[in-house]
Amino acid sequence: MIGYLEGRVIALDDANAIINVGGVGYEVHGTPRLLTRLAIGDDVALHIETIVREDLIRLYGFDGAAERRAFTLLQSVQGVGAKHALAILHVLPPDDLFEAVLAEDVTVLSRAHGVGRKLAQRLVTELQSKVGGIAKAGADLKPVAVKLKAAAPNETVPAGGGTIRADAVSALINLGYDSLEARRTVSALAETEGSLEGIIKAALKELSAA
Repeated sequence: MIGYLEGRVIALDDANAIINVGGVGYEVHGTPRLLTRLAIGDDVALHIETIVREDLIRLYGFDGAAERRAFTLLQSVQGVGAKHALAILHVLPPDDLFEAVLAEDVTVLSRAHGVGRKLAQRLVTELQSKVGGIAKAGADLKPVAVKLKAAAPNETVPAGGGTIRADAVSALINLGYDSLEARRTVSALAETEGSLEGIIKAALKELSAA
C-alpha cells in the first residue's frame, strides 16, 4: 500500500493532481482546499490513503497524518464513503471535526456538501466514543495560559470554529472543566460571542450556574 508520496505536480484539475515520482505519474484525489493550494511544477509531499476495490485502486492525498486518519475514521460510519469524507474535511479540518462531533454540533457537520442533518446526526452518534480520546489528548497537549491572551475587542470567531474556539475550549479544560462539557458550551456560544474573552467569560458563567 502507498502511504506517502514526494514528487512534482505535473497535472491538476478540480478533483485530483498527478504527481510525478521518479518518472511514474500517480493520480491523487484530494479536498478542494488542498488542490487549490497546488500548482503545476510544485514539489509536494503528501500523506496517502490507498483504497483498493475490485474495480479500482485510488489514492487520496492529505497534508498530514491527522487528516488522513480523520478520512479513514469518517468512513467507519455507515453511509459515509470517500466522497463524503473529503467533503467533510474540506470544510472541517480534523481538530474542528472532532470538536463538532464532541459538541454534537449537527449544524456545522451539515455544512459539508452532500451531508444532510440525518447523516450528520449519525456521524455524531457513531464517532463520539471514537474521537473523544483523540480530541482530549490533543487538547491536553496544547499549552494554553489560564490568563487570557491580549486580544482586540473586535476579534471575531471564524465560521466553523477556528483557533479562537479551540483556545476557549482548551482554557476551560485547563481550569478543570470536563472536555466534552467545555466543547458543547463553547460551540453553543461561538455564534453569539465575538471574542475569545467573551466566549470564556460567558462559558464560565453558564458552567458555574449548571
